[in-house]
Amino acid sequence: MTGAKTLDDMSPGLLRVMERARRDPHERQFSLAHLIDVEALRRVYGRIRKDAAVGVDGVTKEQYGQDLEEKLTDLHERLRAMKYRHQPIRRVHIPKDKNRKRPIGISCLEDKIVQGALTEILGAIYEQDFLDGSFGFRPKRSAHDALKALYRAVRQGRANVIFESDVNSFFDTVHRRTMLEMLEERIADKSFMRLVGKCLHVGVLDGQVFTRPEDGTAQGSIISPMLGNIYLHNVLDKWFEEQVKPRLWGEATLIRYCDDFIICFERMDDAKRVERVLHKRFEKYHLSLHPEKTRLIDFRRPPLDQTGGKGPGSFDFLGFTMYWRRNRKGPGWHLSSKTRSARLSQTVQNIYDLCRRQRHEPVAVQHKALVSRIRGHFGYFGVNENQKCLKSLVYWSKRAWHKWLNRRSQRASLNWKRFLDLYKDYPFPNPKVYVNIWESP
Repeated sequence: MTGAKTLDDMSPGLLRVMERARRDPHERQFSLAHLIDVEALRRVYGRIRKDAAVGVDGVTKEQYGQDLEEKLTDLHERLRAMKYRHQPIRRVHIPKDKNRKRPIGISCLEDKIVQGALTEILGAIYEQDFLDGSFGFRPKRSAHDALKALYRAVRQGRANVIFESDVNSFFDTVHRRTMLEMLEERIADKSFMRLVGKCLHVGVLDGQVFTRPEDGTAQGSIISPMLGNIYLHNVLDKWFEEQVKPRLWGEATLIRYCDDFIICFERMDDAKRVERVLHKRFEKYHLSLHPEKTRLIDFRRPPLDQTGGKGPGSFDFLGFTMYWRRNRKGPGWHLSSKTRSARLSQTVQNIYDLCRRQRHEPVAVQHKALVSRIRGHFGYFGVNENQKCLKSLVYWSKRAWHKWLNRRSQRASLNWKRFLDLYKDYPFPNPKVYVNIWESP
């Protein structure tokens, strides 16, 4: 992410925009484009990863960094003279699960810089508008914070019913005209809006096929998460807070991470009423909810005297399966979470593929890559009571590594005992709780 994350990262101009937006949430911002100066472009360039994927021009960050000041000055002049043109986005397809792939749009580095500068300004304006239930791609907010919010809702008895849904191809179906109209409610600077439009109305190169989609904002581009948050803030968050909640009989909590959201209800009748109107609400804004992935789940805490079985339901959220689990000590039940089975299987497959690709590398090199992959998984999924899934990952990673170490030659010579001796010198990280999602509010 290349947007400003803290107040210290913001220029004086951005701070003034933020203050105006906070002071009057209905005021339209007139003077914004001038904030995209050489300093802003340089600041965004510094935040782009060194190993960022290249766009259609093949230019890396290192290559662009040669004669950087000259290139940024030229880019700034083209922006001022309205001669800047966004190059086509390179589309690649990465695995989403075993059977599906996710299309990702990769912009050229210069376009990433412009998108990052626009995102900074949009963040200064809209961060004041976004609600507490929104967690994705926002400063000092994470998926773990969304899980903590869910835990608090359950603990306080506000999540007896869960509305679970999935927005069909969200980034590809964002209605551009509606998106621009939403932005114009807060932004009156035509030059700034013109630049946003250039980032939206851009061609896509998928292999050798060039298309010019009429709608959508490319998933993977720097500006798309911000535009997605603005779109769903208007479609869902604001509507739910201002129009839906006051009409409910019980409590309700919306928790959204970009286009992934759940709604917790205290009462089933409230949940059914909202479900009936939610589809129409999304259709109004050219979006749809997946019919097979949209459901209401009875998630009441099981009775204290229930000694067997499980809770009435479970649901998936942000890569986890949430369910009721009996207390180990004493009667009662508590909310628990585990890695979603499909997600765990995909991670194991990725590690298997890594072992296969690197089987001829030195053992130390293989170990470093595996540890990095496992530690990254633990950093996200290492939450309360998920140790069983973490241990499972370690177990299958050891099996995969042993298998492909044995394939280094035509003769299998590394039996399991010898592998375990090697493992003592090259161990994997220990499964443990890295993030406490049971924190009190």
